[in-house]
Amino acid sequence: MADEVGLDLVEIAPEANPPVCKVMDFGKYKYEVAQKAREARQNQTHIVVKEIRLGLKIENHDYETKKNQAVKFLGSGDKVKATVQFKGREQTRPEMGFKLLQRLAEDVAEIGFVEFAPKREGRSMTMVLAPTKKKSETKVKKKSEEAKAE
Repeated sequence: MADEVGLDLVEIAPEANPPVCKVMDFGKYKYEVAQKAREARQNQTHIVVKEIRLGLKIENHDYETKKNQAVKFLGSGDKVKATVQFKGREQTRPEMGFKLLQRLAEDVAEIGFVEFAPKREGRSMTMVLAPTKKKSETKVKKKSEEAKAE
């Protein structure tokens, strides 16, 4: 029957008694499965962690620049890993690094939240900030803004 129609005979359930077969175009079926897999990969979000490094004795303008970088990263839907490097005797004052990271967390509280609290790791202290909006939501928002601009 399959040869008469010009299609393939595909075995669907070999374990069934009797085995179940279907007459179909197997090449077309494989193509549709590949298309569905490709579409699923495109809709998948990739989590990117961007890092900003701060010194303990950072000046206000430099801090503002780093904060603006973190805001930009969070706004585009990426996570931000903030690291404070301790040098020399600064290692005896980890509470100052904690204060600096807390200040950064408070400054970006509108668009991000603390995912991992400040944690001391050797000569540095790290904290991870995550965006309040998901990456897919920011992409949709950007596309709608571009459409309005046109």
